[in-house]
Parts: sequence; structure tokens; C-alpha cells
Amino acid sequence: MNDAVSGVKSRNILVLGAGELGMPVLLNLARRAKDIDGAKISVLLRASAVKSDAPAKQRDIAAIRDAGIEIVIGDLVSSSVDELAAVFSRYDTVIGCTGYAAGIDTPMKLAKAALQSGIPRYFPWQFGVDFEAIGRGSPQDIFDAQLDVRELLRSQTKTEWVVISTGMFMSYLFEPEFGVVDLEKSVVTALGSLDTAVTLTTPDDIGKLTAEIVFFEPTIRNEIVFLAGDTVTYGEIADKLEAGLGRPFERSEWGVPFLKEELAKDPANMMRKYRAAFAMGRGYSWPKAGTFNERQSIPVTDIDAWIAAHLRAERTAA
Repeated sequence: MNDAVSGVKSRNILVLGAGELGMPVLLNLARRAKDIDGAKISVLLRASAVKSDAPAKQRDIAAIRDAGIEIVIGDLVSSSVDELAAVFSRYDTVIGCTGYAAGIDTPMKLAKAALQSGIPRYFPWQFGVDFEAIGRGSPQDIFDAQLDVRELLRSQTKTEWVVISTGMFMSYLFEPEFGVVDLEKSVVTALGSLDTAVTLTTPDDIGKLTAEIVFFEPTIRNEIVFLAGDTVTYGEIADKLEAGLGRPFERSEWGVPFLKEELAKDPANMMRKYRAAFAMGRGYSWPKAGTFNERQSIPVTDIDAWIAAHLRAERTAA
């Protein structure tokens, strides 16, 4: 906890991106901003996203406009640090919600632009695991890049920063490509061991909690804030699926040596990097007690509720 009192208030906020996390962050910020004098929310989007004919994109753009959020056209990948800094300088707070799709070098590029712009407050894209507990040299090289960003932010005192650690997106755990939960075959394959734990939070909850953190009084500054929808072992995940879906689930394990061997066969494979990294255990979970949502008594979705909400139809069909 950083005990120094900050005089910075987030009132003119720019969010970078409107994807799986960006949309919940934007809509929750817009909702909270209605109760705060002078608060205004903007979002930086590529021109192609705004003009897209895709129904999902059109729905998102309509929701953004309906919420009173201003759309700013820009491109984080093609713009230079100087160009981004010029845009950022028009705001008092910038919140990164672009994810890793923009490339491994983008988090540092955005951090440099944020510091160069002189903005009072910056929330980098770090909505994930505890990179410092994991340490350098993990199977996922993106994590080292995130540590570089933290070192840069800590090396200066002009721009206050807030990192929000959320664990894994809860829905990602159930992605067939990830390989942990196979609903068709009723198998849970643990990364590391069945006793390895993982912290999970839904993007909707992250959006709600991020808005609370942004406007929290006294202002949170130069701090890592931990959230958790749930913290469970892979064995407990199998138990909860059995209880929620009313059928048995087989349990298996992918040990660390096996996952590292698989990664060695295809070193650039992003999914194999994540599997091998999560199997290591350290830094991928933390107790729900002591998290921001627990301290503030803000309700969140746990894995039982997620299974009931998203997989109940499967149980009914069965």
C-alpha cells in the first residue's frame, strides 16, 4: 500500500481499445462518471473499427455512443511515441485495454508515450497475473516485457500509475483451444498438477472494479491492486463442474516437464507459452481475502456462478 496522499483526480479519461475488456471498462466508467462532476470518458479506436460493417462492431460502437463516450481516432501500432504522446497529453488519465494483440513491444511503447505526454495518471495494460512473483525468464516472454514497463514507471515520479492484477479471464479457462476444460469429453486437464491454483475474474467484473478503482477516494497511486472473482485449484474446478453439470469429470495432468517439451517443439506458439507458464504455479493465484473487491464488499462472479450462467443449458440438454 502506498501511504502518500495524491492530489490527482481522474476526470478526463482516455481508454485505449474497446475489446473484450475495453468495453466493460468503458461502459462502467461512463456509468460512474454520471455521478462525478466534470468526469468525461473517451476511447481511442482505429478508423477501421469505427467504420466496420461487422454486426458485433456496430453494436459496440452504438453502445459507446449511447453511453456518451467520445470516440477518438488513432492507431497504437502505426503511430509513433511522439504522436501518441500528443494525443495522451489532452487527458489527465489514460487506461490501456488493448491486450497483447497489438504486439509484445506495444506495452512499452504506450508507457513511454504516457510518460512523455506528462499525464498525471496512467493505468497500463497489466490486467493479468502477478508478474513480479513469477519473475523473469518464464515460458511466456510477454511477462518479461510487462516487468520492463513496471520498472520504467517506477523509475519516475511525474506520472502516477496503477496496476490492476486480475488473474486469468474466467472465460479463457473454458476455451477449447486452451485445453484445460474439455466439456465434450468431460475432462479437466490440470496445468502442472491438480493442486495448482489459478485466480479467475470475469471481464465484466474487471470493468466494474476498474471504474471503482479509478474514482476511489483517497486516490490510489503507484500501487498494484489485486482483484479476484475466484481462486481455485484445477482439482476444485473439476469438482465444481461435476456439481454444476451433474455428471462426472475425468481428471488428468500436464506436468511442467511435458509442457516445456511441447513448447520447445514450437517455441513461438502463444498457447503453449501460456500453458507452460501457468503450470509453474507461482504468481498465478492469490487469496480472494484482501483483494480490492473483498475489502470494498463488491460482489463478483465466482466459478460456480459462471458455470450456472454459461453452462446450465448443457446440463438441461443432458
